[in-house]
Amino acid sequence: MSQISTSEFRRGVTIEMNDKLYAVLSYEHNKTARGSAQVRMKLRDVRSGAIIEHTVQAGTRFDRARVERRDMQYLYADEDFYYFMNTETYDQIPVDVAKVGDATKFLKENDVCEVALYGEEVIAVELPGSVALTVAATDPGHRGDTAQGGSKPATLETGLVVQVPLFISEGEVIRVNTETGEYIERAN
Repeated sequence: MSQISTSEFRRGVTIEMNDKLYAVLSYEHNKTARGSAQVRMKLRDVRSGAIIEHTVQAGTRFDRARVERRDMQYLYADEDFYYFMNTETYDQIPVDVAKVGDATKFLKENDVCEVALYGEEVIAVELPGSVALTVAATDPGHRGDTAQGGSKPATLETGLVVQVPLFISEGEVIRVNTETGEYIERAN
């Protein structure tokens, strides 16, 4: 198994520590006047989602987790699982709803996204930075309502509710940021 030093850390690197998998969310090198440098890390347990902070000596080595990312197409969901298909081999795999996480708000059938695997275990579903979704329901905008650059709630085809400009109407396709869940623009 390959090792990684704290000096090689980048956001998103996955490491093994105490028999658990952690994704590096952030890290900061701190040098004190007398002691050796320390590295403060913010880590997310990829299986449970718990976020911890951990401090180690600079230069500490960790086992690098071999995480493979594959493009997979979302097919359908039932009460317990979301089903994805490998776009190369056409193999279908069920993914626990908890592993899909917030991606459920943005996924629609036949969308392609990245599935992160540790061995054969699915550890995360990763979406692109933005997705195009159709507005299923929203109040009609009124002429003259734009003086303050107002917004209104809109329910999208996946059930997600976002604030949109007053000129957006039902049936329009809009682009939504998958990290913040905010409206970006109309999609063409």
